[in-house]
Amino acid sequence: MAGPLCSSDFSVTGSCSLTQRQQSILRGMSGQCVAKVELTVSCENLLDKDVFSKSDPMCVLLMNTSGSQWSEVGRTEMVLNCLNPKFAKKFLLDYYFEVVQKVKFELYDIDNSSADLSKHDFLGEFECTLGQIVSSRKLTHPLVLKNNKPAGKGAITIFAEEINDNRVVNFEVEARKLDKKDFFGKSDPFLEFYRQTESGWHLAHRTEVVKRNLNPHWRPFRIPLQSLCGGDVEKPIKVECYDFDFDGSHDFIGMFETTLAHLTEASRTAHVEFECVNMKKKRKKKKYKNSGIVIFKRCEIVKEYTFLDYIMGGCQLNFIVGVDFTGSNGDPCFPDSLHYISPDGVNEYLSAIWSVGMVIKDYDSDNLFPAFGFGAQIQPNWQVSHEFPMNFNPANPNCLGIEGIVEAYRLCLPQIRLYGPTNFSPIINHVARLAHQAANQKSASEYFVLLIITDGVITDMDQTRCAIVNAACLPMSIIIVGVGKADFEAMEVLDGDDCRLTTPNGEPAARDIVQFVPFRNFKDASQEALAQSVLAELPEQVSSYFRMVNLKPVNDHTSSVEPSPSAPVFDRGTVPGTSC
Repeated sequence: MAGPLCSSDFSVTGSCSLTQRQQSILRGMSGQCVAKVELTVSCENLLDKDVFSKSDPMCVLLMNTSGSQWSEVGRTEMVLNCLNPKFAKKFLLDYYFEVVQKVKFELYDIDNSSADLSKHDFLGEFECTLGQIVSSRKLTHPLVLKNNKPAGKGAITIFAEEINDNRVVNFEVEARKLDKKDFFGKSDPFLEFYRQTESGWHLAHRTEVVKRNLNPHWRPFRIPLQSLCGGDVEKPIKVECYDFDFDGSHDFIGMFETTLAHLTEASRTAHVEFECVNMKKKRKKKKYKNSGIVIFKRCEIVKEYTFLDYIMGGCQLNFIVGVDFTGSNGDPCFPDSLHYISPDGVNEYLSAIWSVGMVIKDYDSDNLFPAFGFGAQIQPNWQVSHEFPMNFNPANPNCLGIEGIVEAYRLCLPQIRLYGPTNFSPIINHVARLAHQAANQKSASEYFVLLIITDGVITDMDQTRCAIVNAACLPMSIIIVGVGKADFEAMEVLDGDDCRLTTPNGEPAARDIVQFVPFRNFKDASQEALAQSVLAELPEQVSSYFRMVNLKPVNDHTSSVEPSPSAPVFDRGTVPGTSC
C-alpha cells in the first residue's frame, strides 16, 4: 500500500468486500493517521531485585484510553540477569498528530512464568506522550516508582522511527568452527544485528541461542528492512556473535561488518561467508585468523503483506461465539448469578458479546453468526453438552446479526440447566474443522474468530492445549473473555504472549492465536475499550497465518514484490536467556 492506513475501527476486522461504511472510514483515515512509529527501548542502571543474581527485566508499554484507564499495548522480551538491557522486540504504534496519546513504560523484574504483572517486582516507570518521543526521536528520562520517587539511578531511553516500508528480509544463517568459550562444554552462540544510525549502532535483531554447538544452525528469521538498514541496502550492518551465559555476562566471540547489498548475494546454491573476528585476539596473536565463519545461506527481501492488505484484498472474518453455561455461574434467576439479566437488559456475558460483535459484524458479508453453548444439560434427555447451538438448531446454528445472538442467548437460558464441567476443547475443535476446510482452499479468503466467554477454570486443560496447538496451524484465532471474580491465572497460560503454548508432550504452537482478557478490568470502561483490548492482537494473528502458509491477498493491488514460494515458517526472534 502506498501509505499508512490505520483506524481503531478498521484495524481489527475484515470482509470479503468493502461496505460503504468501510469505504468512508478508509477515505477519512489518510487525514487521521499521520504515521506508523516504531519504538526501541533500552535501560540503564535498573534496580537489582534478585538476591543471588541481577534483575531479569521486561518492559511493558501501556496507552491511556480514557481518564485513569490504561490498556496494555505490548511487552518486550525478558533479558536475563541484566541491569542495562537493550530490548530487541519493538513497539509499533499509530501516531496521530492531532491527538494527545499518553503512553507509559513500566519495567518489571520477571520472577516466574506468570503473565500477571503484580506477581513480579516493579523496577520503575516513565510516562509521557507519543508526541514527545516523536519530536525528540531519542528520549532519555529517569525512571520513577509508583510513589513518584526516583527508581534509584534507573533510566530509560526510547528511540522512535517512522515506518513507511513494509518489506522484510528473510534469513537462513549458520556458522562453523566458532570459538569454544565454555570451560566444561561448547559455546551457546547467538547473533546480534546492528543498524548504523546518526547516534551510533542500534540493535535491530537478536537470534535465539543454539545450545552447546560450535557449528550452529539458527532457525530462519526475519528482520524488517527499515529496522535493519533504514531501507538503504548500501548502509553498513554490524553482526556480533556471542556465547550465552546465564549470568548475563555473554562472552564475545567475534564480529564483522557488511551491507544488505552483499548479503542478498546469498542463495540456496551460492552462500555468502564472513570471518567472525575478535580484534583483541587478533592484536595479541600473530597467527590468529578468525573465531569462526558465519554463513548466510539465504538473504531475501520480500514484501510483507499487512492485515489491511489481506482485508482489502478480500479476506472475510467469520465470527463464532461460545458461551459458558456451567453451574458455577449461579442460578440465572438470582441477581448474584453471572447469567442474571438486569432490569436494564445486560450482564457481563451480553456486554462481551456486544463489545466484540459490534466491531466485527460490519465485516462479515452474510451477517450470520453461529452461537454455541457448553457445560449445560439440554433437552430432551438432559444430557450434558459441551457444544450445542444456542438456537437449538444443529442444522443451522447461525444467528442473524449480533441482535440474533443476544436473542438466542435470552431464549436459551430458561430451556437449559447449568451444569458442568468447563470444557473448551469441543468447541475449539468444532471451529477448527471449519477453519481446516477454509485452509484447503489455498487462498487468503477466510479467517475464523472464536469468542469464548467463561467464568472459571478450564477442566480439560490438556485437551484444550492440544486443540489450540493444532488450531494454530489453521486460519483461526481465539478470544477468551473471563467474567466474574474467579482466579484466571491458569487461563493466561493459553495466551502465548510471553511463552509459546505447548501441548502436554511439549509440541509448541506454530503461532500465538489466543487473547485472554478478564472482563473485570474493563467493568468501568467503555465497550470500545474492551473491544480494543480483546481485538488488539487479531490483525497480527491474521497476517501471520497467511504469511506462514505463504498466501498473498486474493486481490493483490500492491507492489510486484512477492514472497518466495518456498518461504519457511519464521520464528519471532527468541531472546537469549528468555525462559518461561
